[in-house]
Amino acid sequence: MIATNSSALIVPAQPAATNAGPAPVFHEAPKPLIYIRDWQMLAIWAMVLLALAVAAFFLWRWWRKKVEIPPAPVPAHVRARRKLEQALALIGDPKGFSVAVSGAIREYLEERFDFHAPERTTEEFLYELQGSRLLTQDQKGSLVDFLASCDLIKFARYEPTETELRGLYQSALQLVNETEPRVIPGQPPAAPPPPLEPAPAAPETSSTAP
Repeated sequence: MIATNSSALIVPAQPAATNAGPAPVFHEAPKPLIYIRDWQMLAIWAMVLLALAVAAFFLWRWWRKKVEIPPAPVPAHVRARRKLEQALALIGDPKGFSVAVSGAIREYLEERFDFHAPERTTEEFLYELQGSRLLTQDQKGSLVDFLASCDLIKFARYEPTETELRGLYQSALQLVNETEPRVIPGQPPAAPPPPLEPAPAAPETSSTAP
């Protein structure tokens, strides 16, 4: 039996030495600064919204113009009065004045009574109107005198006075005032008069209308 010394010192085993050095200490990585990127995104979205708003505004303006109701046509008697007023600026030129006032009256009568004959002579024009009931006898007589005086100035080189020219203007204006459509308040406008019935051909003449 082998004797042992129970009082012997027992030294605990030491861990093996290594060359790795001290254990590393880990620190939490700093968070990136993202607020700069957020502001950039906000600026981009703001520009996009602004562009959409501008596009919507111009689209709205285009649509509004497209659906706007066109203005009502100017009535024939209103345009005739305007042309007669403009003719007064030619009062110093008798021929130019007579062409302007006679043309205004012819265009008015052609449109007012659905009488389309721009190439007719004065005699043909009057001959067809004489067979119509759209004008009174006094109006027909006044129209004959008016157009005859205009032709005298235009073709016969007659030199009228300013008083005579203003008389022609007043005759033309009176005819427009007497024959314009009458609208009764509270009632719809009356239907336009029927077109003139064809009349026999008038005798040939050398004078021409404006």
